[in-house]
Amino acid sequence: MTEREKMLSGELYNGADEELAAARRRARLLMRQFNDAPVENDDARRAILRKLFNSCGETLHIEPPFRCDYGSNIRVGERFYANFGVVILDCAQVTIGDDVKLAPNVQIYTAHHPLNAQTRRTWLELASPITIGNNVWIGGGAIILPNVSIGDNSVIGAGRVVTKDIPTNVVAAGNPCRVLRTLP
Repeated sequence: MTEREKMLSGELYNGADEELAAARRRARLLMRQFNDAPVENDDARRAILRKLFNSCGETLHIEPPFRCDYGSNIRVGERFYANFGVVILDCAQVTIGDDVKLAPNVQIYTAHHPLNAQTRRTWLELASPITIGNNVWIGGGAIILPNVSIGDNSVIGAGRVVTKDIPTNVVAAGNPCRVLRTLP
């Protein structure tokens, strides 16, 4: 298996691998173009996102600055909106549904590291996917951790750390994030 294949399958992988480093360089170039593009040129900015992402809906809007690791592991549905300062560490697949809104400084992390100190010293890394359903709203400064799914129509409170799956049709808050109530 290549290091990229290991990364995408959730196995330990070497992030310094040249193929992965080249993919990150490509993403950084596209992010720089996106973040520096004139704000009045939405079409050019969307064209850059289409090159960066694995797939995305026709209508999407991301306020710069935006950061990601690869971009190629991000799938975004229709009518996606991300406010200023969103970070997506997409070492594994990040799937975002339709009509999702991210407030400023939301952070989505698929990357994590071994718990064993000896393994961690080898600089090997891990990644686990994240799935965000349709019609989800994630409040400012929320952090979504690896291997989490957020169900359709749910709301995540601002500043929350999502460590476990969140079901559909709920409001979730607290740290760690937990369900507070069901939505009608």
